[in-house]
Amino acid sequence: MSRDHRKLRVFHFADSLVIDIYKATKDFPPEERYGLQSQLRRAAVSSASNIVEGSARRTGREYLQFLNLAAGSASELRYLVRLSHRLGFLTKRNEQEFDPRCAELIGGLIQLINSLSPEP
Repeated sequence: MSRDHRKLRVFHFADSLVIDIYKATKDFPPEERYGLQSQLRRAAVSSASNIVEGSARRTGREYLQFLNLAAGSASELRYLVRLSHRLGFLTKRNEQEFDPRCAELIGGLIQLINSLSPEP
């Protein structure tokens, strides 16, 4: 059963975060190209792409598995944003923008996961 990820609010949150994370990390120091810059970008892309991939899976169980992976990547992204700020690679303004957006994405994914999970 294919689902249309473009109809999901959480996908649009994740997708916009990818674009903004790429923009915010473009001026990271060259020595961070394969470090935090890459990790931030991968975590953001992973969250969005897991929503997309899960939406294309046949079973609800597989879909939930990918949504859980997306939530994990969004949580990783939130931590990396905070860490990058503490290390001086992201501004306070960046952190204040991205932290609540990550929290909203995580919360939205958890709500979606809970709504799709079978009753115990």
